[in-house]
Amino acid sequence: MTETHLSLTPVVLTQQKGHLGRIILNRPRQLNAVDYEMACGIGRVLDAWEQDLSVRVIVLQGGEARAFCAGGDLKAIYAHIARGETAEIYQKMLATYAVMRRIAAFSRPVVSLMDGIAMGGGIGLGGHAAYRVVTERSVLAMPETGIGLTPDAGGSWILSRAPGFFGLRLAVTGGVMTPQQAVTSGFADYLMQSDTLPALVSELEHRMPEDVFAAVPHVVPARASELDACFDAPDLPSALEKLACISGEEAQKDRDLIARACPFSLCLSWEAWHRARTLPALADAFSQEECLVGHLLRRHDFSEGVRSRLIDRDNAPRWSPSVLDAVNDEEIMQCFEALHE
Repeated sequence: MTETHLSLTPVVLTQQKGHLGRIILNRPRQLNAVDYEMACGIGRVLDAWEQDLSVRVIVLQGGEARAFCAGGDLKAIYAHIARGETAEIYQKMLATYAVMRRIAAFSRPVVSLMDGIAMGGGIGLGGHAAYRVVTERSVLAMPETGIGLTPDAGGSWILSRAPGFFGLRLAVTGGVMTPQQAVTSGFADYLMQSDTLPALVSELEHRMPEDVFAAVPHVVPARASELDACFDAPDLPSALEKLACISGEEAQKDRDLIARACPFSLCLSWEAWHRARTLPALADAFSQEECLVGHLLRRHDFSEGVRSRLIDRDNAPRWSPSVLDAVNDEEIMQCFEALHE
């Protein structure tokens, strides 16, 4: 196999064999969390292979078993904000989103192997590829409400198009999907055993994805949970009232996730999901998310959420406001307005 160094950075490795080019995410200590350096590395590889017609298929994968990509590098974002560099880190996040958009629209098929953890920014990298694979080890989620953000990286597009109200439930709770749910809700296309992935990659070296995946069995959709129906409600408080009336471990898990989440993010994500349903294309969802994230980076809650969950790890964020009833609807609507630097 030919190893190349098109990315010019060790956090993105490339290999080429036959007509297949492989992009391998290589930040194992950070569970392949995507940062600006990684995004730029991927972008340079795509630039090179856009011009190289011998590369007919691209595989995007993590370099170790635990994670495809655990999300954005939140600690790095936090550090920039702490130094007063909010505008700078926001521009870097926009550049990262641009690479995700490019993967979605690339001129040749991209196959993402979302083996292991794929959350947040990991969905942005792998969830919009032409062919998306999960395995029995896959752990997928959009957990942004737990840190004072809202589903981004194109996640709101997939969430808003999941069957019924499952996507809204996931957007609010940040809950984890099973691999089967990831397929039936539109986050992935194929469920395969992790030990079959090397053989899959080998086949893609000389065959096109439509031929390789034709033999992969389809996942039978599971019956919708009664919890999804709770979110078929006129507003978030009404949904929570419905949820409070359901017993069982799964319902309690949803209630616990919501209780720990940022109240402002919960309300914003509710509104964003409903708006995303009306958007005509993935690019429009990205644009809406980018606007929302720009506003949220300037609020107290995001820095506080990262501090609590990842820096100090006290899991006691001091949200502002601290309860849903105190969230200002006008402030929610302002987040959908263009930023003025």
